[in-house]
Parts: sequence; structure tokens; C-alpha cells
Amino acid sequence: MPSPQSLTEADRRIVAGWAADCPERVLPLFEREAPTDGRARDAIERARAFSRGELDAAGQIRRRFEAGRAANAVTPAAAVAAARAAAQASGVAHMGAHALGAAAYAARAAGLAEPCLQDAAARERDRQLALAGDEVRDALRRLPAIGTDTSGPLGPGLLARGDLGEHVRALQQAIAGATLTP
Repeated sequence: MPSPQSLTEADRRIVAGWAADCPERVLPLFEREAPTDGRARDAIERARAFSRGELDAAGQIRRRFEAGRAANAVTPAAAVAAARAAAQASGVAHMGAHALGAAAYAARAAGLAEPCLQDAAARERDRQLALAGDEVRDALRRLPAIGTDTSGPLGPGLLARGDLGEHVRALQQAIAGATLTP
């Protein structure tokens, strides 16, 4: 039985477009540091192609780690987070929960890029939530709450800890319609 974090292929295609939009605004943080490295941008484009049905899951799954390796090509933490956001977006073809990872890493990148603005990461999450239409929100609601299922990225791994975990929790609460606590 597949993990509840996988979602159906139809739901993964729905959230892949949103997941690709999440790192788009922070991608320049990576590209300024590695202007000739197209792996992160390519990951976003592949997530969009998967969303449109132009790429099958198997083809996308084989290449999902390329943007993650691109994160190793840069040093500034904001640039690393931007590349990881793109990598998470490309991972949606494999597992739907990576959509929340794309959003969380993009929020981290925004916060790191503007450390003097205490709410930069929260504003990025709000922007992402504004991009999530009803179909995206419905699909994301089918994911288990962070920390309740160990069979994927929302389990005890990186997305459940620290600021990434806080971003995922805040996104899931907002998507569920709950009031966010400060």
C-alpha cells in the first residue's frame, strides 16, 4: 500500500504546478550565485511539465535529485534553500508531500534573504497560499498532518524539524482553514 503522503497521480499533477510556482520567486537567489547552473530552473520546468501531463512520473522521478545536487554548488544559505525548493518541486511526481517541501524551502530562502525583515518567511508563505487554488488546497488537505505518518518527507525527517517544520505546519493549518498561532 502506498504512503498517504504519495497522493494519487492526478492529485500530484494538480499540486505539481503549485509546487513549481513556490520556488520561482526565490530562484534568483540561486541563479545569482550560479548563473550558468540551470539545474534548479530545469527542475521547476519539469515539475510544470509533469503538472501538464507532458512528463510521466517515472521520467521525472529519475531526475528529481538534480536540483538537490545543485544546492551543493552554492554557499549562501538562501541560495541553497532556493535550489532545495526547486528540488522539492521536482519530487512531487514521486510523492505529493514534496509540494509542501517546495513551499517550506522557498519560505526559508525568503527569510534568509531578508534577515532584517522578521516576517519575510511568513509573507512568502502567504504569497504561496494565495497561489493555491481550490483544487490544490483540496489535494493538499489529503496529506497527513506533519509528523503523523513516517512513510515520507512529512515524517521525522528534515521537513518536520526546525523552521521547515514550522513552515509546513503553518501551511497545513492555513490550508485546513485553521487560525495560525504566532
